Amino acid sequence: MSKQITQLLHRWQKGDMDAREHLFEALYSDLMLIARNRLSQQTNGTLQPAALVNESLMRLLGADADYKDRTHFVAIAALKMRSVLVDHLRARGADKRGGDAEQLTLSHADQVPDEAGIGYDVLALHQALNQLAELEPRAASTIELTYFGGMSRDEIAMVLDVSAPTVDRDLRFARAWLNRQLR
Repeated sequence: MSKQITQLLHRWQKGDMDAREHLFEALYSDLMLIARNRLSQQTNGTLQPAALVNESLMRLLGADADYKDRTHFVAIAALKMRSVLVDHLRARGADKRGGDAEQLTLSHADQVPDEAGIGYDVLALHQALNQLAELEPRAASTIELTYFGGMSRDEIAMVLDVSAPTVDRDLRFARAWLNRQLR
């Protein structure tokens, strides 16, 4: 199946719109799972998983990326979901003047002791990730692909072209850095 997805990606990049439709059909359930995972931790959210996936796919259509394979495509789609979610929350915050902020926790930060029981605001997380990206771009990408992309360490290693132990080190560093920033 992975080979078929890669072939569809390459055909789409060469202009085959039928390949694009088949690709989206083949990956839609995976993207919905990622969207449900991201939205399941929201409270009082108005954004539905299908809307998150559809908006992300619309943004992917406007992007000029050279997708290597299924994993790379899903990773970029997950990052587009992050962008859609942040834009949605900013718009809601502007409408409500900051009230009812959405709370999410980093899935990997759940394993780190959190004495205060602090949840991380999506916008604060977005800003912290942007700061981390300035300091350690690969570590920020690792967190994005893990948290927003739901990718395994081996998939992240393949996308970032690093070893799995490097992914582990980046995750440890990024979790610690984000925990410190978000307290």
